[in-house]
Amino acid sequence: MQENYKILGLNENASIEEIEAKYQELKTQYQRDRFLEGEAGNLAAKNLTKLEIAYREIIQERNFKSDSENLDLSCVDSFIREGKLDKAQDVLDNISDRTAEWHYLQSVLFYKKNWTNESKKQLEIAIEMDPKNDKYRSAYERLIQKINYNQNQFRSGNNFYSNQNADPNVNRQMGGSACGTFADCCATYLCINCLCNSCR
Repeated sequence: MQENYKILGLNENASIEEIEAKYQELKTQYQRDRFLEGEAGNLAAKNLTKLEIAYREIIQERNFKSDSENLDLSCVDSFIREGKLDKAQDVLDNISDRTAEWHYLQSVLFYKKNWTNESKKQLEIAIEMDPKNDKYRSAYERLIQKINYNQNQFRSGNNFYSNQNADPNVNRQMGGSACGTFADCCATYLCINCLCNSCR
């Protein structure tokens, strides 16, 4: 396949637009030069044939890769909907061409894992790559609203279980509700003990 790119005078990282432009440029040149007399005309005709074959094979390969990527990305979407987050991440990790849709799906996956900051970063990349995509912009706006809501709840002190990122056991781990309940029990026991002693 590398030889095909050499025929067009491009490298394998060339965009489809660059490939199309170079193909049209060389095609016009060879079609004109093939009517030259002698070896120059023969060479142009051979180059034209090579060019057509190289261009066709490059486009076929690119379309195959594109179809494969789309299939992989649809699998990711299905896995996320089914709650198979590890499988979805495995597929994303194995896709080398990270398009705007790839970053969008990675954002969704991070959101499902409650990693809102990472989700926000991935959405920003998706929007930067495809700024006219309404789906990405709508998702970003909803995510920002969610982040702002959680921050406001935290500042107002009403964030018990309201933050999607919060661990339901966080108060227990930090000496919150469980410790408070234990302290109440101790106080009640001491009061009862004192009353019993006074009765004696």
